Amino acid sequence: MHLDFEACERVREARDPRFDGRFFIGVTSTGIYCRPICPAPHAKSKNVKYFPTAAAAAEAGFRPCLRCRPEASPGTPAWLGTSATVRRGLTLINEGALDTESVEQLSARLGIGPRHLHRLFIQHVGASPMAVAQTRRLHFAKRLIDDTNLAMTDIALASGFGSLRRFNDAFHQTYGKAPRELRRDRRRDAPDGDALSLKLAYRPPYHWEAIRDFFATRALPGVERVTADSYARTVEVNGVSGWFEVQPVPGADALRLTVHHLGPGALFTVVRKVRHMFDLGADPEDVRGTLKQDTLLAPLLRRSPGLRVPGAWCPFELSVRAVLGQQVSVAAARTFAIRIVTAHGRPLAEPTEGLTHLFPKPEALASADLSGVGLTGARARTLNALAGAVAEGQLCFDAASTEETRECLQRIPGIGAWTAEYAAMRALADPDAFPAEDLVLRRMAGNGHPLTTKELKTRAEAWRPWRAYAVLHLWRAASDNR
Repeated sequence: MHLDFEACERVREARDPRFDGRFFIGVTSTGIYCRPICPAPHAKSKNVKYFPTAAAAAEAGFRPCLRCRPEASPGTPAWLGTSATVRRGLTLINEGALDTESVEQLSARLGIGPRHLHRLFIQHVGASPMAVAQTRRLHFAKRLIDDTNLAMTDIALASGFGSLRRFNDAFHQTYGKAPRELRRDRRRDAPDGDALSLKLAYRPPYHWEAIRDFFATRALPGVERVTADSYARTVEVNGVSGWFEVQPVPGADALRLTVHHLGPGALFTVVRKVRHMFDLGADPEDVRGTLKQDTLLAPLLRRSPGLRVPGAWCPFELSVRAVLGQQVSVAAARTFAIRIVTAHGRPLAEPTEGLTHLFPKPEALASADLSGVGLTGARARTLNALAGAVAEGQLCFDAASTEETRECLQRIPGIGAWTAEYAAMRALADPDAFPAEDLVLRRMAGNGHPLTTKELKTRAEAWRPWRAYAVLHLWRAASDNR
């Protein structure tokens, strides 16, 4: 991936936070790589190299800066513009594929040979698949060292290392210090007890109130709890149940994630899913740069800067709730979902205030009697079929592309384009997903006179590849106008 040296120089000199995570700076005189916002004195231009990813900098032999902590930067959007294969490979690696599989197995999942996969990664990312995985492990481990009181063995396992010895060797090679040396120098503000806490960074601006309100309107009592400054929900990871809470951090471009009762082995999964739920990898400046060209959206962008697309903890749960939301109000869909949780949800092992149940598994809903929920017979059969398809592996949300998942969803009787697009937008994190059949969208885009689905699709072509963000702005504007 090509980086314009002069443009990167201007960003480095300005320390512009909007470019945090877009590239990394290697300083040849020190052997360290930093974020564009690093507060350290500027190095001379002749001693600087630029890299598209942290993995590429590490592959070139640079060590992470202990001052600006590249491991805490917002997720790099280096995958944008890459081939679908590399994009999918990065997603699988980020989900821990190379912690349990070989490069050969990963390439087989992607339908290509390992040598070709290596070439694609070098071309688009600047580092090999194993280097990307190693960087991910080490950066996550560094954050756990800084932000938690976990034992080093737990940190090694939570980060995907098979043994403490492998962890120590890799860490010393990258940071030039043993893990325990870094911990002695850290701030000791990590929580005690069974709670594990981390800061999750994002690119500002971030509209916390909007995403909080979106979740609050749809929250399921017992499964979710929303207050003015927090969101919490029950989850299960690797067969262990618990809950997490997310809160904004005053004075910082970050959210605080606190995990309860799940243990360190679940941390990476929880962090990955929470980042998706709260859309922390988005670049609001990229989104704004495209959408502001539309006279309808420009004032909405000014009214709600940093609006994000709310994701979902579980794609299956979101798909169920999307089916429940077909042709009914948000309040009605929420009522149906509450009844399903009450009748078929599983009790939380250690309940806490307002959090008592887990959302039902696909196996439970595949054969569940939904007659008492208040649904039509056809809608109940659709939910049974959806749950059965997931339980039997016919529908996999880990498909090679979001388009493949859309097609699988629409093969289930009772699921059409609107439901598939809504699921793609929230469960699959597709920034260009677009439920064009939505009546509210058609009405808002037509200034009160609904456009046809075809007319809306035509207008929305100019919004690509950020149509999902346009959807959220239009939905929020419609809600504000009530």
